[in-house]
Amino acid sequence: MKQKEDQQVLQHRQKRLVLISLKFAKPIAYFLLLLLSYTLGCLSSSNSSPFKNATSLPTTSTPTPTAPTIQDLANLPSQLDHFRVSTHCSNPLPSELVRQTILDRVYNATSPFDNFPPVHVSSLLRPQRLKGWGSNGAVFEHLIQKVKPKTIIEVGTFLGASAVHMAGLTRQLGLQTQILCVDDFRGWPGFRDRFKDIKMLNGDVLLMYQFMQNLVSVNATDSVLPVPFSTGSALNLFCELGVFADLIEVDAGHDFMSAWSDINRAYRLLRPGGVLFGHDYFTAADDRGVRRAISDRLLETSHI
Repeated sequence: MKQKEDQQVLQHRQKRLVLISLKFAKPIAYFLLLLLSYTLGCLSSSNSSPFKNATSLPTTSTPTPTAPTIQDLANLPSQLDHFRVSTHCSNPLPSELVRQTILDRVYNATSPFDNFPPVHVSSLLRPQRLKGWGSNGAVFEHLIQKVKPKTIIEVGTFLGASAVHMAGLTRQLGLQTQILCVDDFRGWPGFRDRFKDIKMLNGDVLLMYQFMQNLVSVNATDSVLPVPFSTGSALNLFCELGVFADLIEVDAGHDFMSAWSDINRAYRLLRPGGVLFGHDYFTAADDRGVRRAISDRLLETSHI
C-alpha cells in the first residue's frame, strides 16, 4: 500500500517538472537564438570591415585656377544655376553708348526728365529731400579716385543720396561718368512710418518722383538715370544689353536671399579691374543677412 502511494507521489513530481520545463523552454530558446545571432553578427562585421587591409589612395595636386575673362565670368554656368538665370550676357557696350541704350530700352528713346515734374505731382514733391545711410562715406571718394569709373551701377538707391554724392565726386574729377540707379521705388513695409513727409497718390508712394526731383535740384539729370525695376530684373536687363560697370554698389535688400542674389547678379556685370562694394556688412543681424551672403560668396570664389 505504501509503495503504491510513493509511486503516485513520484509521478506527480515528474509531471510538475515537465510542466515547469515546458513553461520556460520557449523563453530560453528565444534567448539562445538572440545570443547566437548577436555572436554571428559580430564575427561577420569584423571579417568584412571596409577598413581591413585598406590602402591609401594617391593624392593629386590641384592646379591653380586662372583669372576668368569678363565673358567667362558673366556666363559662368554655376552663376546662372544659382537663381535659374537663363540670360547670357552680351558683349560689353562702349561706355559712351550706355545712357542712350537705357533710354531707348526703358524710356522709349525719351528722357524721363522731359517736362518733369508732371502737373499732378508737382505740388506733392519737396524741392529736395535727400536721405541716406553712409551716403557720404570716404569709400566713395576713395574708389572713384582709384577706379575713375565710366559707368557706375547702384543697386538700391532710395532717394538718391549716394548717387548725388557720387555724381558730385565724378564731376570734380572731370569724369564723364554715367550712374544707373536700380530701385523699384516702392520702399519697404512700414517705411512711411519713418518718412511721413513722402506723399502717396493712388497707392504710389512717389519715391521715384522725389528721387528725380533730388537730381534736378543738384543738376545731375545728365549723369544719373533711374532704372525702375526690381534688382533681379534690372541686372538681368543690363546683362542682356551688355551694360557692364567699373563700380557697382550693392545696397538693396538686406536679408540673406536678397543680398546673395544681388551680389551674384551684379558680380557678372563687372568690367576687368572693376570693384563691387556695398553697405551694412557690420549690422545687428550679423551672419543672417549681408555678412553671411558676402562670406558665402567669398568661400565659393577665390578671385572676387
